Amino acid sequence: MRLSFVLYFFLFSITSVYCQSEFKINSPKKKVVIPFKLINNLIFIPIKVNGEELTFLLDTGVEETILFSLDDKEQIQFFHIEQLKLKGLGSNDAVDAYKSSKNKLDANGFVDLEHEIYIVLDQEFNFSSQVGIPVNGIIGYHFFKNHKVEINYETKKVIVYADENQKIAKQLKRSYKKASIAVEESKPYFISNIQQDDKTIPSKLLLDTGNSDALWIFLNKAQNFTKPEKTIHDFLGRGFSGDIFGLRGRISGFDFGTKQFKNPIVTFPDSTSIKSVNFVPNRIGSIGGEVLSRFTIVFDYKNNAVYSSPNGKINDPFNFNMSGIEVEHAGLEWTKQTFGSTDGIKVYTSASDERVQDKLQIRFELKPVFKIASVRVNSNAEKSGLKKGDRIMKINGRNSQDLTIEKINELLKSEEGKTIKIEIERNNITLTYQFQLKSIL
Repeated sequence: MRLSFVLYFFLFSITSVYCQSEFKINSPKKKVVIPFKLINNLIFIPIKVNGEELTFLLDTGVEETILFSLDDKEQIQFFHIEQLKLKGLGSNDAVDAYKSSKNKLDANGFVDLEHEIYIVLDQEFNFSSQVGIPVNGIIGYHFFKNHKVEINYETKKVIVYADENQKIAKQLKRSYKKASIAVEESKPYFISNIQQDDKTIPSKLLLDTGNSDALWIFLNKAQNFTKPEKTIHDFLGRGFSGDIFGLRGRISGFDFGTKQFKNPIVTFPDSTSIKSVNFVPNRIGSIGGEVLSRFTIVFDYKNNAVYSSPNGKINDPFNFNMSGIEVEHAGLEWTKQTFGSTDGIKVYTSASDERVQDKLQIRFELKPVFKIASVRVNSNAEKSGLKKGDRIMKINGRNSQDLTIEKINELLKSEEGKTIKIEIERNNITLTYQFQLKSIL
């Protein structure tokens, strides 16, 4: 599965007081450019919090800024702390959290001096292992609410524009498709025409940069939909309130921007996982990063608009992880590498004894450790013998320590029929398994 670690964190029983919290461009320039890392269609940006640089998921599907992890960032100071509870996607109960106000956030010159942060320092909610990089938190509505924000998935840059920037206004009119959105409860919603069988169904969907999948549909809200004949039950991700499970299948199509997408893979979360979601009226699902990443997107919350321009991925097929295994980053370990040299050094053992010895260089490096986080029931990976907790040593002859989560996921969804050979370590014993990727959708 691609990282559908959706991180829909709907905050309940919270009354936010919007004091003077507002991001502003802190320079005479008419735009701010923020580079980002793109992992499994998710956007990770650097933001300094009270002077300390942290990494945040940029997510249009959340309202408040949430901090999950500080790692070794022990010097960050937070102000005006109060305790509360948060609840969101998942099947478990609410979790304890803290709210801190009057924090300074600085994203490369895009600055808020009065920012509220919700803090949940619990490793159960730290998803760094699923993306392979340290991630400290998530930021949403307050980043978008007062400026045009461009997300260029090809150049991996977020660009925030000042209101007086006329260049972007001309560019949007000339090169982008404009569509209306409704910003409700601080999140952007879009009406898409979804095709199922011989029906066309206008559908209200959240535009969600924090969801790596293509399309989510909540069957208990979509009365005109029936689940596809072919589906698989799958682990979909993790939210604040626990694991999220559901079905995956294909529908006939849907539209976004100038594109009519055919046979996309759609995810159907189960009712238990969404029982705590506070739905806006008539919403039936979400459009996620698997679709949004095929465009350059400009969000304009103030004017209730979204602009899109197709990029080079626009016609890529909709694939998914056909292996049935979820891989997680299980930390780092020191590895020793020895390098030889043809240049010799003279070693004298006595006045009359001389010999030449090759130079040896020993270097220690921190390398990633990958483990199998879950195995889908009845998948080819399960049938081959792979199990949850197996440490991955090699994949198709490549040392796993030379790979990343992104490269592993690309391999596991690459093409039907491809043979995957995995060498694993289980109970200090090295084992090798082999299976073929097979799409059952």
